[in-house]
Amino acid sequence: MSSAVSLSEIDADAPVLRDFGGGPFGVYVHVPFCATRCGYCDFNTYTAGELGSSASPQSWLAALRGELAAAADRFAGLPSATPEVSTVFVGGGTPSLLGGDGLAEVLDAVRSAFALAPDAEVTTESNPESTSPEFFDRLRAAGYTRISLGMQSAARHVLAVLDRTHTPGRAVAAAREARAAGFEHVNLDLIYGTPGERDADLDASLDAVLDAGVDHVSAYSLIVEDGTALARKVRRGELPAPDDDVLAARYERIDTRLTAAGLTWYEVSNWAANDSARCRHNLGYWDGGDWLGAGPGAHSHLGGVRWWNVKHPARYAERVARGGLPAAGWESLTDDERYLERIMLTVRLRTGLPLADLAPSAAPAVDRIIADGLAIRSADHLVLTDRGRLLADGIVRDLLA
Repeated sequence: MSSAVSLSEIDADAPVLRDFGGGPFGVYVHVPFCATRCGYCDFNTYTAGELGSSASPQSWLAALRGELAAAADRFAGLPSATPEVSTVFVGGGTPSLLGGDGLAEVLDAVRSAFALAPDAEVTTESNPESTSPEFFDRLRAAGYTRISLGMQSAARHVLAVLDRTHTPGRAVAAAREARAAGFEHVNLDLIYGTPGERDADLDASLDAVLDAGVDHVSAYSLIVEDGTALARKVRRGELPAPDDDVLAARYERIDTRLTAAGLTWYEVSNWAANDSARCRHNLGYWDGGDWLGAGPGAHSHLGGVRWWNVKHPARYAERVARGGLPAAGWESLTDDERYLERIMLTVRLRTGLPLADLAPSAAPAVDRIIADGLAIRSADHLVLTDRGRLLADGIVRDLLA
């Protein structure tokens, strides 16, 4: 098992970094601010009322610059040279609350600490309600190359259950504005299986997505996370829990519509119009790459060492001000843990899991999975079938048994 260490140990040696793995290197920036808290969300986010005067976008940005500079200094001491940053992903939270100028400053902070590759993919998530044509123009001029918009649904009553504040239709309008500003790569996020959602609601959402002309769609089944407002409503019986059979049928409906429109799945929950439309940053996660996570609560991975930052924005800023990395804990992954994660992530990709990566003991499970029609052998890879995608988690358990 990996071992986490105490904060005092981290202060003394935070964390013990290993060499870069030789693959793509990404930077994730976590923006912890939201205008309101969505009922289903358990991310590390805060509204202005929750933060009070303890933190602000300005203090967060100053701390972000400090963390990125400290990380660059630590990486400079490694045996191998720090590679160019191939992808940047600004997530949250609601990054678009920073406005175009604020997000331009975020990218400038990354550039000040690291060298960006000439063809770097630079993505920001955005809430449709806090965007505008001028916002997208500013991002394009700043160097962003990809926009990801949280649409979730086109049905007003579904958005209400999710506590989403944007109005139906705004996400499609925002996607068109982003494309008009010159963004070739635009993603829309969907959530399916929300209590009260009907087939007709999902169809309307898919109609809207396809009408927007985006080149990427992410679709996730609703998960009721412990500690959220949605979980409390389900526990009290005010809302039904998502039904597994309904979720499976909705997923098949989504895949059929998107495939017919020329969007092909490349990861179980993601579809793209072509190879260049795939999210390279997320592929870095799924392929076991290296990345720096900057911001409150962000996670990083470098050469089999993973660490995570303190969560609260005020504490994060205080830790950065003291110097060094604002890590709350770290772990060095064992070979067994790295094997487990490799199986969990790679099997979800359309390219499949290299059979050579599997332990010999997994051979009987591979034969059963193929015999059951859940996967095929393709170019020495185990590739999920359409039915297998619905049972991906169970397939992982079988391979690891």
